[in-house]
Amino acid sequence: MRSLVLALFAIVWGCSSSPRFTKEGGPSRSTTGGASSSKPAPLAARSGVLLTLEGVASYYADDFHGKQAANGEVFDMNALTAAHRTFPFGTEVRVTNLFNKKSVVVRVNDRGPFKEGRLIDLSLRAAKDLEIIGAGTANVRLEVLRWGDGTLHHRK
Repeated sequence: MRSLVLALFAIVWGCSSSPRFTKEGGPSRSTTGGASSSKPAPLAARSGVLLTLEGVASYYADDFHGKQAANGEVFDMNALTAAHRTFPFGTEVRVTNLFNKKSVVVRVNDRGPFKEGRLIDLSLRAAKDLEIIGAGTANVRLEVLRWGDGTLHHRK
């Protein structure tokens, strides 16, 4: 039964309409050249910034602390990490709270957020550094500083 459920999940997940990434880690170019209406349009990139997006950030902590993240690591709510739906694992992102201009650099090691309208889920430490704990969410700017290679970590 478990094998059937895993196979079904793999089929459904494989059919999702997420952006694809090249071996170099960056987004692949569309053959049509058109932008997807469901994907936020990048803002003008700054020097050294590979992609800039704006949206809503949230955070996750206690319920997931010590459990396995999507890349195989053990989630540490006190580390500077984040969950993103499509960025390759290992991608380094500067996240800036647009209200107070505080920023932090996080590494993508998990998948999410799964709540509609959210762009990134931050670890508790990152959320504290950005001062979004009280509100729970914040409008943020994401700046990709380095594309990850998507490496999975295997538990021993």
